[in-house]
Amino acid sequence: MKKLVVTVCICLAGCSSLLPKGKSAIEGQWDSYEAAEKTFDKIVPYQTGVEDLHALGLNIKTTPNITILNYSDVLQRFIPNPSVNADDLDTGVKDCIKAKTACHGFELDQRTVNRVRTGNFWADWLNFKRTTDVTGWNFKGMVLIKDNVVVYKLIGGQPLIREQEKNNNPLGPFQGVGESTVRSLY
Repeated sequence: MKKLVVTVCICLAGCSSLLPKGKSAIEGQWDSYEAAEKTFDKIVPYQTGVEDLHALGLNIKTTPNITILNYSDVLQRFIPNPSVNADDLDTGVKDCIKAKTACHGFELDQRTVNRVRTGNFWADWLNFKRTTDVTGWNFKGMVLIKDNVVVYKLIGGQPLIREQEKNNNPLGPFQGVGESTVRSLY
């Protein structure tokens, strides 16, 4: 029995495949930032119509994770306070604001983020040291539409997310014992 326990412990000592992995995704039609950007590059203000947007896969009724913007939303995004001069805005935005309720738009948000814990299984499991590698991408796009024609588009986001989170707890599993004991008293 002792030999079995020792053998299992030795096998698990360097087994990082036992560490948790996770993926967070806001679903959409693209599998990369570049693919989303290429779709938005096909949108030409004052030329692209609503039907063209549907052909590109941008339909407010069927495309996931689209936020519909009404006139009030557009005002809040582009003129957040009185110090912003409407004359300094892009022509498409000005046309949309002048059209009031005849103009609307949408924002699209899509992202994929992978989280993979790396390092020593036992140090992670006992909460001494945890390292998490975070990779992915995030795309945000906005379109304003007046009289069924796109008058403005804007894209942004993060084409490449690459982060590393490190947590070191010298006391390991006992790190939060004092704090939780004090909280339970009150």
